[in-house]
Amino acid sequence: MTIELVGLAVFGHHGYLEEERRLGQRFLVDLWVDVDEAAATTDRIEQTVDYRRLAAVAREVFAGPERFLLEALAGAVADGILSRFEAVEHVRVRVRKPDVVLDPAVDHAAVILERERS
Repeated sequence: MTIELVGLAVFGHHGYLEEERRLGQRFLVDLWVDVDEAAATTDRIEQTVDYRRLAAVAREVFAGPERFLLEALAGAVADGILSRFEAVEHVRVRVRKPDVVLDPAVDHAAVILERERS
């Protein structure tokens, strides 16, 4: 079973450019978290992962120490989820930077990272 959170809006002082880190910017985080299907039969939140707590991990990462790359942010979110939730078997994280300025224009820049419990 997969829990999906799409478009979690967070703010952080991250980026390759000094100005991005100084001013901060908006990011969008998408999570796909695979857990055991027990919750579908028991209807108990203890058998799954509370998506509010998943969102909190992402917020903590983006409020935390500055990082230069989207790759590092996605890795920190994935590692945080795997370390805090034993029920998670696999996590896929997409970090999008919607306000990126490129020529030609793009909707967003993004990194997708997947990790499994070893």
